[in-house]
Amino acid sequence: MKLQLLKVSKDQISSFSARQDTTPNTNNRWHYHPEIELVYFKKGQGTQFIGDSISPFLPGDVVLVGADTPHYWQFDLSGENIQDGLSTDVSVIHFNELFWGEAFLKLPENKIIGNIFEKSKRGISMSKSSGRKIGPLIEKIVTAEGCRKIILLLEVLLAIGECKESKLMASIGFCNNFQEEEKDRINAIYNYSITNFKKNISLKEISTVANISPNSFCKFFKSRSRKTYSQFIREIRIGHACKLLIDDKLAIKEICYESGFNNFTSFHKHFKMIKGKTPLGYQKSFVRDSL
Repeated sequence: MKLQLLKVSKDQISSFSARQDTTPNTNNRWHYHPEIELVYFKKGQGTQFIGDSISPFLPGDVVLVGADTPHYWQFDLSGENIQDGLSTDVSVIHFNELFWGEAFLKLPENKIIGNIFEKSKRGISMSKSSGRKIGPLIEKIVTAEGCRKIILLLEVLLAIGECKESKLMASIGFCNNFQEEEKDRINAIYNYSITNFKKNISLKEISTVANISPNSFCKFFKSRSRKTYSQFIREIRIGHACKLLIDDKLAIKEICYESGFNNFTSFHKHFKMIKGKTPLGYQKSFVRDSL
């Protein structure tokens, strides 16, 4: 996926950017920027890529992404979602961690905020219960004016810091090691994989997409992503399976094949390996956490 340094724009009377997106895939590319990004998905769902993490995002989710951490949200625009009347309503906040001055974060009272910024380099996903509390505050930031805007941002960051059920997304030690000259190749690999993950993508096929030899492709992909291409595809498939499990419209065996797996044993094994619980256990835990 094309890794781009994104320039975040803000108006002349605000110290940070706050906007509402009602069009899906506003920034549908693999990108990063020096600003920290805070996102509330009021409406819309799909797959999120944060660092080396692949997982579904759903209405009500709140995510904090640290400075220079690569990320990408691919919205699900399937016919079924359109028929259900699902639209996009996303509040997006971009801010430099030092916009309020370097001394501010050194205040002993603000230690919790500094800790949040450090953790956000791996991406932080809030629990559903915390998202219900934090989401409306993020919406208010978009429409607020004057110092009220900054006060609301502080309230949100404090709520994130106090959340006991937040989850770090990218793996420990993840770093942005994609080179500028490789961005077109990464873009081609990611886009092709996201579009075709349900079928068996051969090494020859994907290396042709990347315009390098099969042997070179294996070394290139693992050195940049810290995982094999097979692992990458499995994670995309499991991320898709998670969305289907949450939707709860198909039997688990149907979800297995709908996600690109050829047999249930393999699906069950890799799901537990990646998510730490069985498909049924994942489904039950989501229902419990949503209450």
